[in-house]
Amino acid sequence: MGIKDKLYKKFNRQHFVQNYKRMWPFVKPYWFRALIAMLLCFPVGSMDAIVAWSLRPFLDVVLVKDSATSGQAWWVPGFIVGLTVVQGALTYAVTYLNTWLGRHISNDLKQALFNKLVTFEAAFFDTRNSGVIVQRFNNDADQACSGLLDNVRLFVSRFFSSVSLVFVLLYNSWQLSIIAIIILGATFYPVTRIRNMIKSVMRQSVNVMAKTITMMNETYAGNRTITAYNYQEHQKANFSGVMKELFRLSIKMTQRTAWLTPMMHITTSLGVAAAIGYGSHLIISGELTTGAFVSFITALLLLYNPLKHIGNQFNKVTFSFMAVERCFSLLERKPPIRNKENAVVLKEVKDTIEFRNVDFSYKQGIPVLKNINLNVRVGQSIALVGNSGGGKSTIVNLIPRFYDVTSKKGGIFIDGIDIRDMTLESLRDKMAVVFQDNFLFDGTVRDNVKIGKPDATDEEIMAALDMAFLTDFIKSQKDGLDTRIGERGVLLSGGQKQRVAIARAFIKNAPIIILDEATSALDNKSEVVVQKAIENLMKDRTVFVIAHRLSTVRNADKIVVVNEGEIVETGTHDELMAIESGVYKALYNTQFQKGLHTLKTTEPVEESTVNKPAKKQDEPSMPVETMQEVA
Repeated sequence: MGIKDKLYKKFNRQHFVQNYKRMWPFVKPYWFRALIAMLLCFPVGSMDAIVAWSLRPFLDVVLVKDSATSGQAWWVPGFIVGLTVVQGALTYAVTYLNTWLGRHISNDLKQALFNKLVTFEAAFFDTRNSGVIVQRFNNDADQACSGLLDNVRLFVSRFFSSVSLVFVLLYNSWQLSIIAIIILGATFYPVTRIRNMIKSVMRQSVNVMAKTITMMNETYAGNRTITAYNYQEHQKANFSGVMKELFRLSIKMTQRTAWLTPMMHITTSLGVAAAIGYGSHLIISGELTTGAFVSFITALLLLYNPLKHIGNQFNKVTFSFMAVERCFSLLERKPPIRNKENAVVLKEVKDTIEFRNVDFSYKQGIPVLKNINLNVRVGQSIALVGNSGGGKSTIVNLIPRFYDVTSKKGGIFIDGIDIRDMTLESLRDKMAVVFQDNFLFDGTVRDNVKIGKPDATDEEIMAALDMAFLTDFIKSQKDGLDTRIGERGVLLSGGQKQRVAIARAFIKNAPIIILDEATSALDNKSEVVVQKAIENLMKDRTVFVIAHRLSTVRNADKIVVVNEGEIVETGTHDELMAIESGVYKALYNTQFQKGLHTLKTTEPVEESTVNKPAKKQDEPSMPVETMQEVA
């Protein structure tokens, strides 16, 4: 055996042991049941050898035709039947225990993966699609647990079976046993070489399977877009391409592994043929009895039979090992955005929030923010304006540490303390964020508002909804706070979804509010209602607001103009409008000219109607009864 082969064998052995060591913490809580399952594998495996062994005295007695002794052999068939019944019962018990263990261990592993998933930074999700997440955090856990447990059960039962059968072989004929063991070694050799042949194909298959999940998720979430743009044929073609790729990989896997099973058949048949040929010589020469020969051949067939199917089994085990590796690569991954040792708890925001020499890049070498310096006093409202793609959202995303500053000397400081030195929980506890496209969970209005304060009472929830101008809508619903809103809030209008998100921010009562273009996607009538709710939310808080419409930020304490990742102007509305050829003035005048006609033709909304939901744009397109049925 060459150095390369020795290293490969050593690596595989270490690889095998390492995977089971990794899984031990998940098996440990159920170790007693696991031990029982393994112990039961001993009699299950050994009973094959007992059946083979019992044939020798039976056949020797019968074939001798000694009437005095042949009558005593009646117990052998009954013994074999009874043994098989016991073996079947034990096999059922082992299967039941393994299924019980498998589900518990799989659920625990999924829980551990999910617990890890919710700690990952935004960049992790930016670079992975939903199919990869489902595949790696759900499907891999099932494959890892079921494959490894089945492998343990088969390995233990086959080990005891093989050891017992080898003893039967040696008991009957040591000469024939040597032939059998040589053939057995030759049969196992190809298995040691196959892992590297299929590893790359398996990895590609996992990626393609993840792509199919992604496409199905996209079709579900984007069904209206697909219908509106007659995109069905294009989607069909895309999915067909993915299926063809999956088919190609399946064929490639078959080409690399299908030869193993027939080769095992050929090898084991050579072993049986050699044993029969030499065994016949031993019988004729009187060195072996007929009963011993039949017992030997039976044991040999029972030993060789599982090897014929080892190719398929090995594929499953390899898939399981790779799934374990993928699972633990996630569990062992340390999120780059996490608490430092001895991180301090942010108890309150007293004085300032300061950006000092902040640089940031999503990808190395491509700067998004450059030398951002900004000082915000507690209680101020700061409006970030500028052209799309300038870096406004990135600035506010750095405050709750969705991403971390990439400049070595730069940082964001609250009351003089770098936010990276604070615990993530205490930092984010002091902030509430209202996005342009707020995510609402499948559930009720109550469920989604309570995200801001899980222990909130119904009175507190109604107070938050009142401040968000949703009280009338809730009262108009049969189920009130328990009105179901559908996945991603699909049963609500755009304005209602925004106001639920605002109510969620209200009930959190955080001192820092981040509003990331919270009204830009709404029509004028909905925007008026949502803007009133936002004004309520902003009272007595430090506010960072990104505004698409500059008319909504005129009263901000400080307006910051961001262009191509840099702050180019800072001041109040009047100060910035006084700058000749200023960027803000040009933006404002451009928007004013575009909106002048709309301002003249749009009827003003009376103050008394602000607390009433709009009848057309701001209400669901279906009647309340229908909405409830869909929910």
